Amino acid sequence: MSTTKIKICGLRRLEDTTYVNNYKPDYVGFVFAKSKRQVTKELAEILKNELDPAIIRVGVFVNQPLDWVADLVNRDIINYAQLHGDEDHEYITKLRSSISSNVIGADRDRKTGIIKAVRVQEELDIDRANSYDCDYILLDTYSVECEGGNGKTFDWSMIKKMNKPFFLAGGINETNVLQAIQTVKPYGIDASSGLETDGYKDVGKIRNFVEKIREYTEK
Repeated sequence: MSTTKIKICGLRRLEDTTYVNNYKPDYVGFVFAKSKRQVTKELAEILKNELDPAIIRVGVFVNQPLDWVADLVNRDIINYAQLHGDEDHEYITKLRSSISSNVIGADRDRKTGIIKAVRVQEELDIDRANSYDCDYILLDTYSVECEGGNGKTFDWSMIKKMNKPFFLAGGINETNVLQAIQTVKPYGIDASSGLETDGYKDVGKIRNFVEKIREYTEK
């Protein structure tokens, strides 16, 4: 059985970096879009410097200026840009050309790339996801209130066939993550609010989440 990648999104405190350094998910996410988990470029750099360098860093954006997004990659604060808004094919193409060979710093040899988030409301959204020229897709729950991190799942049966690796997000937590892996077989699982207590990352939930996935997929 292939190992399901683990992505923990919404880091915003030094304690959060300690938690993930202990349990070593494959990816972590910094939210730069307006959100209760939003971080500044300066805070993200501080958190990045405390992270285990083996953990891949993702920045989450919603309709933000392309040059600003590219700068975060090129300054080695993040490795991947996750686009969670209305960014179109032209935006993705321009962003890719802006980050393709400009990375500086310790991770200059690490792959950089783009994750396009698609909020799933109907099967046509899966077709739309397949049309994007990006490295990974992230499938999340549609909500009129927010772009992500709302703690709700969507109907996984709508995921018929994906033509590129994808992360499954939307209401994933330690109680339903194995069902998600068994049902959908994603490249990776993305969790944020499901690993929190009172709005902050919970080390016990992170531990249980990571251990449960690894025990299942590595056996």
